[in-house]
Amino acid sequence: MKIDIDKLTEEELIELNHRIVERLKFLETYHTHKEMMEFSPGDQVSFETRGHKKIIGTLVKFNKKTVTVITDTGQKWNVSPHLLTKVKKVKSEEGGGNVIDLHRKE
Repeated sequence: MKIDIDKLTEEELIELNHRIVERLKFLETYHTHKEMMEFSPGDQVSFETRGHKKIIGTLVKFNKKTVTVITDTGQKWNVSPHLLTKVKKVKSEEGGGNVIDLHRKE
């Protein structure tokens, strides 16, 4: 579908612009919601700050465009869900596995 915008009046262009902006907002909301559904409250998640520091915390709340993550130190972050990664918990078995000393004997 091609639209020849050169033939549209100023009023029609303004209306078209409003419809485009609304459609883009809808698509952004849809994608954000879809990304949020990959997580659940209580999930351990991680993300990187602008300074490339890795933050690990617990997802506690869904917001309109972000999720709220609380760290172990009590910091509260509102993060876009596309920046999150689930943290996989490694379960250790009690008494399971052997510890081997790899230090050389001199």
